[in-house]
Amino acid sequence: MIIPEHLQTGDTIAIAAPARKISKNEIAAAEMLLQESGFKVYYDDRLFAECHQFAGNEDFRAGYIQDLLDNPEIKAIWCARGGYGSVRIIDRLDFSAFCKRPKWIVGYSDVTVFHSHINKNYEIATLHATMPINVKMENLHSTATQSLIAALKGEPLQYPIPAHPFNRPGNVTAPVIGGNLSMLYSLLGSPSDIDTTGKVLFIEDLDEYLYHIDRMMENIVRNGKFEHLAGLLVGHLSDMHDNTIPFGKTAEEIVAEHCRPYDFPIVFNFPAGHLADNRALRMGCPIQINFGNSNITIEN
Repeated sequence: MIIPEHLQTGDTIAIAAPARKISKNEIAAAEMLLQESGFKVYYDDRLFAECHQFAGNEDFRAGYIQDLLDNPEIKAIWCARGGYGSVRIIDRLDFSAFCKRPKWIVGYSDVTVFHSHINKNYEIATLHATMPINVKMENLHSTATQSLIAALKGEPLQYPIPAHPFNRPGNVTAPVIGGNLSMLYSLLGSPSDIDTTGKVLFIEDLDEYLYHIDRMMENIVRNGKFEHLAGLLVGHLSDMHDNTIPFGKTAEEIVAEHCRPYDFPIVFNFPAGHLADNRALRMGCPIQINFGNSNITIEN
């Protein structure tokens, strides 16, 4: 796996909107965070374009991001928000210049499309982390933003995780891949599909029906994604819904049930996903999972 250069004081970070539209007010706190951290911030008026729910149509969004990928002065591209739309532009992008001068692509949720596509096809690491839409003046120096800045600078990431009844003990060191479960499910069979062989798979999700969590897990298992998996890291499965006739299991129970035929280590409640304490993960880079007597330590 190729790891982009870690950032130094004075480096430039661009803000992009590959999916849903964003306003200048919504990135103000994030811009302040980057400047206080010693970085230059780049964007232009194209960032605030609108086309229904999107930040411009597909050609427009792809054109702006292509310019950022090709610009050698930009050392990281921080996606402003998720929503939906990255999959509509990923095949329009030319990663030739990016592969010659890799830079960090940063975000989560819908940005899983970029993580999966880049990790799989170009073997370049990316950064799963909080986004500008989540950064507010009152949480400017939260654990989420601190882990983002630390990850960009190349500092070690170490997270203690409390015990969970569905955890399965086992120590493992392997590259971590994955992201939003719904996005991974939608990418199955495409050129952006993940290769889980010898990897730790990270999953998280938000605002899904429990039966759909089960359907997605069934499909991932039927596609052989657990056959040679080194480990499973389960982030937050937030704000789940149920039908009038209950499904009968929580989202965590559904995931644990699908893991029973396998023996890889499992860690639940990793602090990443759609929650305020969304810790950074360097996707494609080795992650070390160590089970202790009362907690788990994760290093990345």
